[in-house]
Amino acid sequence: MNRIQSHLHLFIAFAIAAVGADRISAADKIDFSRDVQPILSANCFQCHGPDQNARKAKLRLDIKEGALRTHDPIILPGKSNGSELVRRINSNMTDEQMPPASANHKLTAKQKEVLRQWIDEGAAWGKHWAFEAPRRPELPPVKDKAWPKNAIDHFVLARLEREGLRPSPVAANVLLLRRVTLDLTGLPPTPTDVDEFLKESDAKPQAAYERAVERLLASPRYGERMAWDWLDAARYADTNGYQGDPERTMWPWRDWVVKALNDNMPYDQFTIEQLAGDLLPNATQSQKVATGFNRNHMHNGEGGRIAEETRVENVMDRVETTATVWMGATVGCARCHDHKFDPFTQREYYQLYSYFNNISENGGIRGGQIAPVIEVTGDDDKAKLEALRKRVREVAAEVAAIEKKNTDKPEAIAKLPKSIQDELKRAPEQRTVAKLNELIAQFSKTEPAYGKSLTQLKQTIDESDRFNRALPRVMIMDEMPKPRDAFILVRGAYNKPAEKVTVGVPACLPKLPADAPKNRLALARWLVDPAHPLTARVTVNRYWQTFFGTGLVKTVEDFGVQGEQPSHPELLDWLATEFVRSGWDVKKMHRLIVTSATYQQSSKVAPELLERDPENRLLTRGSRFRMPSWMIRDHALAVSGLLVPKLGGPSVKPYQPSGVWEEATFGQKSYQPDKGEGLYRRSLYTFWRRIVGPTTFFDTASRQTCTVKSVRTNTPLHALATLNDTTYVEAARVLAQLILEKDGTPVERIDMAFRLVVSRQPTAEETKILLGSLERLRGHFEGDLEAAKRLLKVGDSPRNEKLDVREHAVWTTFCSMILNLDEALSKQ
Repeated sequence: MNRIQSHLHLFIAFAIAAVGADRISAADKIDFSRDVQPILSANCFQCHGPDQNARKAKLRLDIKEGALRTHDPIILPGKSNGSELVRRINSNMTDEQMPPASANHKLTAKQKEVLRQWIDEGAAWGKHWAFEAPRRPELPPVKDKAWPKNAIDHFVLARLEREGLRPSPVAANVLLLRRVTLDLTGLPPTPTDVDEFLKESDAKPQAAYERAVERLLASPRYGERMAWDWLDAARYADTNGYQGDPERTMWPWRDWVVKALNDNMPYDQFTIEQLAGDLLPNATQSQKVATGFNRNHMHNGEGGRIAEETRVENVMDRVETTATVWMGATVGCARCHDHKFDPFTQREYYQLYSYFNNISENGGIRGGQIAPVIEVTGDDDKAKLEALRKRVREVAAEVAAIEKKNTDKPEAIAKLPKSIQDELKRAPEQRTVAKLNELIAQFSKTEPAYGKSLTQLKQTIDESDRFNRALPRVMIMDEMPKPRDAFILVRGAYNKPAEKVTVGVPACLPKLPADAPKNRLALARWLVDPAHPLTARVTVNRYWQTFFGTGLVKTVEDFGVQGEQPSHPELLDWLATEFVRSGWDVKKMHRLIVTSATYQQSSKVAPELLERDPENRLLTRGSRFRMPSWMIRDHALAVSGLLVPKLGGPSVKPYQPSGVWEEATFGQKSYQPDKGEGLYRRSLYTFWRRIVGPTTFFDTASRQTCTVKSVRTNTPLHALATLNDTTYVEAARVLAQLILEKDGTPVERIDMAFRLVVSRQPTAEETKILLGSLERLRGHFEGDLEAAKRLLKVGDSPRNEKLDVREHAVWTTFCSMILNLDEALSKQ
């Protein structure tokens, strides 16, 4: 953990501890995990925590044996007045005060009171909540028994009633349909979807809503939407990164993810296949492709790079990505030393490292595809490949028959060049095209029939090779027959091995089964064992973030003692246990969340409630926030009719300003946008250069390392993209054309634009304002025909030349304005 990260974690934890402590009143019984541990973690663990090299005064406060030691005790359970810890935290003497002034943080009066009360109550110890297996709580009683629609709502409402608050009303029908459609598919509802939903909602609103949810979960667009978050976590890209940034073919793995999500593959299987699909009995091509998850990392193949250093860094990346995604654990902090806050030792880090250390990748290969790789073939490909190989065998047999006759003439063969003699000893089907050319040159004149057979064999092998080379190849995991030795590396340096280690898991978590094999398959199964305290919690927490913008645990990447306490701990545990009980059914979990009354609340908020709960952590309302940039792009393509809904396939290259790749690669790489459908595919399929990501995505992860926390930022790049990028200008032009091709009055056309973009009709006041905007735009283009012509040339899609140039430009600008409305860019 670097210094900035360490300071940031300390700041966050200090704030969390302060907030948590402020909830405690004298009448409340202190809970160690909730109330005490965050204070100790934020203020004490850096000097008195797990890292033995940084520990001072031989005092540990992160474990019971250290904090409640009987020799030279600092805590006397039941006697705060006689406890050295209480005396130190209240001391005004510089050389005694704890934390010391050099620590740059100070306990509040409330935090001191929490520690005093905890000691007087007996100093009951406990384990950090996240490392205890979740226990399924009973549904809490609520006063308003009519509001809950499912179990989620009982937990949310119980908390609101304790706080003296009420949930918000249900969101308006159209807003609710738009919200859930964007959340489950990443695309807006069509006007037809809206009309049908409104018609069904008149009689039974909830039933109509639930039918809409089922339709969306069954849509192939669902897998595309959910895959985006997984690609961020898996650090997926189409290049290796670093200065050369060579291309690689990993899109078949991306398509595997989309299909697995659409097929509702159980999450435990989803986990096992990606971490260890190659180790399953009789592993299929699909299961091997799945392991591309841990080959998505960057790969440094620059000249002068030390191969072993690259290999070691790749292994470390796999360890830290796996820990983040499935455990919400910052184990990377233990790469160089024992973790300063969580119970992860450096030895345990390298025990996890040992699981990923046995791949045959050696770190020394330059270029995009780094072995091990696998050819990816569909049914048609397999059939054609087998037919070609069969034809090669048939022609080779004909050649072999001729050559067998020639073996009766040893004196003739002895006169041939040695290279020809050596090649004749090789089976015909094993010869290369180059060697066959030598044989053809040697025999085509003297033995025409033989030369003709050789030529036919060359052509057949050449055709088979060309087809084989055209097949996509994906980097996968494999396991060496003899495992590599793994060592603790001094300060994480690849060339400073110390103590030898073997595979193992952290002692603070459940043990591996006694008969577990020493490989990744055992690790994967351990992660999805129902007894594991983290995997289900971490996963449902990220699902919550998907739909509400923030996880129940805000620090989705860190469930350790420096992470934030869950806002609704009982709800988190109920969801985790429900996820496991359901058979790790992902769609069922998503259905449960979006059909809850909590999710269906209006996002409107009164000023006093906004002041009391600015981040909506109490869930008093529906969430409202700007869509991510990739979704904004897909939205613009969809409402304009430009979107090409094709599933899967090689990555595509939509519009991008010229010179971006060239500048980033010192002129070595040049970006050439696609023509045709490649310009209008979903953002998920956009080619991702690792060192300079797609320019239209202004708020996404870099895809250089694992990212699981949503990124939302306000940046000028947002307005520059949505107002000026070719994709958005063209979408506005095509949307305007769609509207102008329909007969109608200006009011009817405004209504159509509004319904397409924001799914509702404008109010009378909005229509009046928009009519005025149209008139101003007409005045602008009336005097500038050339500006109108330039505007209508943006984008490759054809323009209807029958439309009036000025009027088309007016409506193009108008549609651009509608596409940039806050309502159009936000999910509310």
